[in-house]
Amino acid sequence: MQIVGVDTYILKLRADSAYLGALADGSAPDAGYAVRPPWRSIYSDRYETLLVRVTAADGTTGWGEALAPVAPEVPAAIVDLLLAPVLVGMSATAPRPAWSRLRDLMRERGHLVGHQADALAAVDIALWDLAGRVTGRRVADLLGGAFREEIPVYVSGLPKPTDAERAALAEEWVARGARRVKLHLGNGVAADLATVDAVRAAAPSLRIAVDAHWAYSVTDALRLAAGLASRDVWFLEAPLAPEDVAGHAELVARSAVPIAVGEALRTRYEFDDWVTRRALRIAQPDVARTGITEAMAITEVCAARHVPVAPHHSVGLGVALAAGLAVSAAVEDLPSFEYQPTSYEVGTRILRAPVPVGAHTMSLPDGPGLGVEVDADAVAALAG
Repeated sequence: MQIVGVDTYILKLRADSAYLGALADGSAPDAGYAVRPPWRSIYSDRYETLLVRVTAADGTTGWGEALAPVAPEVPAAIVDLLLAPVLVGMSATAPRPAWSRLRDLMRERGHLVGHQADALAAVDIALWDLAGRVTGRRVADLLGGAFREEIPVYVSGLPKPTDAERAALAEEWVARGARRVKLHLGNGVAADLATVDAVRAAAPSLRIAVDAHWAYSVTDALRLAAGLASRDVWFLEAPLAPEDVAGHAELVARSAVPIAVGEALRTRYEFDDWVTRRALRIAQPDVARTGITEAMAITEVCAARHVPVAPHHSVGLGVALAAGLAVSAAVEDLPSFEYQPTSYEVGTRILRAPVPVGAHTMSLPDGPGLGVEVDADAVAALAG
């Protein structure tokens, strides 16, 4: 059976609460795009994403999503102009050969990463969903089987402007059953350690991780890591500039806290370089940036060096979430998956039923394909 259609949908949704939490002063983000110090990346005040629908000759459809938190128009154009014309006519049940052919379209031009990879990730996820629906099997089973039906998760972010408020929110999460939390920091070594202390004092049972959002030099990251080690912190994510492989390798060698990296990487080739150079101890590929095909290749690269894989999940909606869960189920050495509560809430707007979630686990959807039912009418209305 052949693929007969590829459609793209650009969504820009507002959350009931501030996007990715409050700013440092507690205010809501300004409209449009802005940089929010101390973080260097540009952010939107909305949840922006690209959805892709692939249709087979019998009318069966598969859905994919790219992690495109700003300018989803760019990967959408890549899908429409470069990927869709090649994809139409290919098999509806062969996602790996399709991924390989689509990857090669811009390979020699240096476009294995960036927006080209994001666009390919959305299409690849849709192809796996389609293959599962055509054959009546879950993606996790197509990948060789699930190691787990319940995926351990950590709560990502305590989006409050003060340590006292973060501590209070941590207590609330513990009351709801949370066991792990990741703090979004990068505010300076002393400030970050003070936040960890406040949360630990309020919720001593929580396992705490820290995301530094690429904010530190090697010198300051070493100071931070030493302080976190003395506080028995779980891991330190993204401490240095994302291109600084050597700096991360130095930090890994000298830190008692595991260093986690991966959301900025998209290919097995990038991860192979990082794991070979011992520049990370926990790998965090984001399936909405790698696609499912490449994510599974990345897990094997990591497995060869005994590096656990804890997939990243950010502002993606319900399709990206389901893809991340499918990969998480198929990974042997999985510490945890990232649970973004606000992303989860916003993401359910495009689904007919939400993914079952608790404060410390998410259930692997049990339907064919990704196991979630996308509300095509809702998507069309929201994309309008």
